[in-house]
Amino acid sequence: MARKLRNAAVLDKIDGIEREIAKLKRDVIHNLVARGPLRKMEPSLFGSVRSGDVTEKMIQESKRNLFRKLNNL
Repeated sequence: MARKLRNAAVLDKIDGIEREIAKLKRDVIHNLVARGPLRKMEPSLFGSVRSGDVTEKMIQESKRNLFRKLNNL
């Protein structure tokens, strides 16, 4: 008899935990939907050049390295 009561108490606790988890899931989903779509990060080249300002010489050198002559293939 006492064992049945303990089992019933454990089942009641499990039921309460299940309801709490369902409520938390609902709240999380509601917050995600209410927030709207995530803002896309815009690409930035800030900090990608170590020397500071980009000079015309650096641009020309990069073009040469990027678009090398086809006879090197």
